Amino acid sequence: MSIAQVKNLQRRLGNLEQEAVEELNRACGHGLWASLGFDALDTLEDSDLRARANYYYGQLQTVRELQQVLA
Repeated sequence: MSIAQVKNLQRRLGNLEQEAVEELNRACGHGLWASLGFDALDTLEDSDLRARANYYYGQLQTVRELQQVLA
């Protein structure tokens, strides 16, 4: 993989990470999920919000794993 490809991938992963964080904040109504982790999502009463939060939390975890590999 060339340096340009790696930089482009890192930029796109950063965009996905930002999107996931924003959507998690929107679904939870606050940023406490960041310190509480996955358990905070299970306390959401609305099943649609809980499903959305779980999706974006999974996306966030995947992005962070990929970022670690590229670092």
